[in-house]
Amino acid sequence: MSLSAILTEAFHFFRNHIRQLAMLMMPLLLVQVGMQLWLGTEFSAMNLEKPEFAASHFVVMMVLLLIFSLLIASLTLYLDVRSQGHEPTTGQVMKASIAFVPPLLLAGVFSALAILAPVMILAAFGPFGVIGFGISLYIFARLSYVNFMVITERLTPLEAIKASFKMSGPIVLKTLAIVGLYIPISLVGGSLSQLASNLGLPVQLVVETLVAFVGLFVNIALFRLYMINRPIQNEESK
Repeated sequence: MSLSAILTEAFHFFRNHIRQLAMLMMPLLLVQVGMQLWLGTEFSAMNLEKPEFAASHFVVMMVLLLIFSLLIASLTLYLDVRSQGHEPTTGQVMKASIAFVPPLLLAGVFSALAILAPVMILAAFGPFGVIGFGISLYIFARLSYVNFMVITERLTPLEAIKASFKMSGPIVLKTLAIVGLYIPISLVGGSLSQLASNLGLPVQLVVETLVAFVGLFVNIALFRLYMINRPIQNEESK
């Protein structure tokens, strides 16, 4: 399937299920964005030469990781269940998603280490940092399907990483193209957030939450690409 067809199908899904997606995602996004804004305010007020981190900062960052994992689990589980023709309630999806938070956290840690390692190592050698960034971007594309495999295939974190790397080889360019959509979304979102900050924190919170919600389209497009190329799908079609 062509990239344009995948994006079109993802857009139609996003538009047709926007109400259900909003009910499921917006509460989590509001909390997540609110915590991020609080951390941003705290860090901007710190002395850069002697930053002091309080226990509250670490607690909020840990809660953010949990919320992000729950958000990804809920979105992926909803996409998976809807692709099978079921119509779950928001409560059912949220309740079932909780069990996936621990493996998603582990998968996220392992994936982050694999992605950051090249750029961090090669950055120590000056200009080679650019090469490291390219390698990290490539690994990021190859591991973009780890979360999907943890939930849809019920794989362990390490199994999901191996399976994602194996599956994504032929579609790495399409993956990079879809992930690249984050760039215009982030640029527009940053500009809107800057304008909203002049109108007060509540307005900024709403604007950034809406931008984050629109950004979920990238996850939906990646999931569509994944469903077309998933290992079990391919094995069943043989």
